[in-house]
Amino acid sequence: MTPTPTNSPSPSNSPSAEADFVTVTRTFYDAVAEDYAEMFAGERTEPRDGAVLAGFAELVTRAGGGQVADLGCGPGRTTAHLASLGLDVFGLDLSESMLTIARRENPGLRFRQGSMLALDLPDGTLAGAVSWYSSIHTPVDQLPSLFTEFGRVLAPGGHLLLAFQAGDRPLTLDRPFGHPVRLDFERRRPERVAELLGAAGFAVRSRTVREADEELGESSAQAFLVARKPVELG
Repeated sequence: MTPTPTNSPSPSNSPSAEADFVTVTRTFYDAVAEDYAEMFAGERTEPRDGAVLAGFAELVTRAGGGQVADLGCGPGRTTAHLASLGLDVFGLDLSESMLTIARRENPGLRFRQGSMLALDLPDGTLAGAVSWYSSIHTPVDQLPSLFTEFGRVLAPGGHLLLAFQAGDRPLTLDRPFGHPVRLDFERRRPERVAELLGAAGFAVRSRTVREADEELGESSAQAFLVARKPVELG
């Protein structure tokens, strides 16, 4: 079961007012949730992406296992895939509409509402954390805070998996499915993200980039970084 928090998020991650980009992201996904879920209904995990997730699951298991969070889980597809790999995983998302779908489609899994920037989890709770295309709405100047928060909730030796589109220019979706919402999808250079992870105290263990799959409608390369929080020495 998801543990009851015993520590509050650090004060630096508990702003009195929600950042504008967080509000915009929540509003966007609340609006498009049902259409989004229908568009991807029945879609299987791309084999190369599945290999990345399987490798991450093996790292967590070999390190002794423990609780894993799918941060920015959306309708829960990746959460379910991680669970199928034997991980003790729960999903977290900003959008309550997305979570309604996740719970409906995956009744045996756990989902909770929250922000990645201020996780309601004690320090060192998680054996692993996955941000599967969910950091792409966080402005680059907020990534250090985001990665610091990921490090806070991971146990020493815990693993982090980041997936994102590689590139320099953002993709903007305006009025998707006819809804009056707009959101930027940031593309990042893997080497720059690796630098930011290192600055946040992580050791990057693998960096994978695959070319865009036009059959899947992709317009940019896809990047996958696995990093580890160092084991504390006595």
